[in-house]
Amino acid sequence: MNGPASDETRKDDMAETVKCLVWDLDDTLWQGTLLEGGEVHLPDEVRKVVIELDSRGILQSVASRNDHEHAWARLEAFGVAEYFVLPEIGWGAKSDAVRRIADRLNFALTTIAFVDDRPAERAEVAFHLPDVRCYPADRVLAIPDLVEFTPATSTVDSRRRREMYQAGFRREADRAAAPGPDEEFLRSLDLRMRIGRATGEELSRVEELTLRTSQMNATGVHYPDAVLRGLITDPRHEVLVVTLTDRFGPYGAVGVLLLERHPGLWHLKLLATSCRVVAYGAGATLLNWLADAAARSGVHLAADFRATERNRMMEIAYRFAGFEGLAEAPCPCAAVLVPAAEDTGLESLHLVPGPRVVSTVMDVEAPDLRTPEGGPGTP
Repeated sequence: MNGPASDETRKDDMAETVKCLVWDLDDTLWQGTLLEGGEVHLPDEVRKVVIELDSRGILQSVASRNDHEHAWARLEAFGVAEYFVLPEIGWGAKSDAVRRIADRLNFALTTIAFVDDRPAERAEVAFHLPDVRCYPADRVLAIPDLVEFTPATSTVDSRRRREMYQAGFRREADRAAAPGPDEEFLRSLDLRMRIGRATGEELSRVEELTLRTSQMNATGVHYPDAVLRGLITDPRHEVLVVTLTDRFGPYGAVGVLLLERHPGLWHLKLLATSCRVVAYGAGATLLNWLADAAARSGVHLAADFRATERNRMMEIAYRFAGFEGLAEAPCPCAAVLVPAAEDTGLESLHLVPGPRVVSTVMDVEAPDLRTPEGGPGTP
């Protein structure tokens, strides 16, 4: 079967991959009702579902009407507490709990799923959050077989996504408790960004970023693996993967840039960064680095942009970096850019770059882009 039971609210276009599954507990994750004083039991088959979804990079959380301390202690006793992020265990509406989880993760509701044994609870969530996919508890064992729970790619980063998010929550807690200006806290993290040319092994991480990132994707264009493999061997193109680490550990791959070379012009065809690193200025750092590298090479810089419902933050990043539309800042590269924009519906932005301070809060290690064979260096 390819979806939940008929009493569930679905849309025809619900093939988007689920990023987070929110579990009810009583008679859903475990068998039995905790507050009724009886024994509850976690079936081995359900445990396997939890572990399998985690290995695919699908986050999992809890929305349950229970005493938090009592329920969490039982999850710990079952050895599965570590698999659930941002648990909402209390007495409010399940729809409010699911919304808070989505907001805290910064996930679109279309990427959230909810499973509960009670039709009334599923109906309440579906009424208030119609974009959330709802599943009855008797479908739990079938969930790993559903297309929406089967990501197109599996990478090192996706297999440890839950650990990276949990580390992120610890960072947020430290940040909230840190005295002094925010910039001082960011410097205390010992942030280290590495920008590197993509290898064949890294291409799945690049493709995954273009698939998963919507708020910080400049064009919304998805580049499939076969296209990327062709581009990394083309001397006119640079496919760059961005990783980030700090004192809490690695963030994994957090950005991708696709750059095409023309005489006197570098054309940024794609910039996408993970929403997890927006607060650290990763997008601005990448644009500053690229503008500085272009200035060192004596070339103009152009960028493709297509406005979507969710990427307003990326547009702001481009504007703050100094990019303007061709009508605002005519340039000799227009002959190259305008036909491409007309064919694809993209807007072409332009920048005459000058030297930049790349970042005041993180170290950046990057290749020298002045030639396709440029060695590593730090602009």
